[in-house]
Parts: sequence; C-alpha cells; structure tokens
Amino acid sequence: MSVASDTLVIGIIGAPYGVKGWVKITSYTHDLDGVFAYTPWLLGQVQEGNEYVVDQWRTHNKGLVAKLVGVDNRDDAEGIKNLEISIKAAMLPELDDSDVYWRELVGMQVVTDKGYNLGVIKELFETGANDVLLVKANLNDAFGQKERMVPYLLDQVIKQVDRQAKTVTVDWDPAF
Repeated sequence: MSVASDTLVIGIIGAPYGVKGWVKITSYTHDLDGVFAYTPWLLGQVQEGNEYVVDQWRTHNKGLVAKLVGVDNRDDAEGIKNLEISIKAAMLPELDDSDVYWRELVGMQVVTDKGYNLGVIKELFETGANDVLLVKANLNDAFGQKERMVPYLLDQVIKQVDRQAKTVTVDWDPAF
C-alpha cells in the first residue's frame, strides 16, 4: 500500500464465467458484495477510457460473478481477466472525525505520548486478532530499529490520530 492517491483498488477481475461475458470477481471490500456499491470501475492501469459499469451481478457458490457493460462474450471477458478493480477515492463515504481510512494512515508520522518519533507508517495489515501498523523507523533511530509493528488498538495503544498534522500518537515503548 502506498501513500493515499486519488484511486484505490477494491477487487480484481477473475476468470470468465460462461460464454456471455460474465466474469468472476474477487472483492477486497469489508462486505463481500461491497465492491458493487461503487460505479464506475476503473480496470487495469488507471487511464482514460477504462471505466466499466456493472450491468448485473450475483453470488455464485461462495464468490461473486458479474456482467459488465460492453463485455459481451467469453473473449471480451478473457481480455479483462486479472485486472485490478479501482475506484476514485472521492467515491468513498465521508467519515466522522473519530474514524479514518487505512489509506489515510499510510505516510503519517508515529510519535509516542512521550514525544519520541518512531517513524512513518509504511503499511497496515490484519492479523486476525487486531490490525497492525508497520512503521518504518527513522535512519537515526536511537534503538537501532528498522521497522516496528505497532498494534492498532484504539485507546490502548493508539491515543490520537491527527489528520491535519498527519501524526498518530501512541502509547508505545520505543525499545520494543
């Protein structure tokens, strides 16, 4: 994941499904069918002319299949196979001041509540138990750290996220 851009990937086009242009869909959204809440989709490299609208979709077994406008046969479906599904970031709903998108956290400075700068958020990932910030330490880190994994536990570890200042304040031992 990189610093917030004006597009984000929400899924990927899979193999063709049938002969009428349907394709399998892998969704990266929280709800499996959440990928269909956004339209149009930008497929592949984000450039002019690669917008697609979903004509129909349905669940199939434990996955999703969709028919896109202009993708009318198996050959067309084969032509978009394995392309990432992106949307314009402006399509995301506005959040309350207390909420933040992961994409906004990437690139923010992480400082302890005692004032020690731990570094910059490189990426986030899920572990099952909780989400984790991967923080790239500053070159002159006094503790010799290159990276730190800091659990994203609101109120316990994460004390404040300041969108304006692009900082996350944590209760975390820099030596850990």
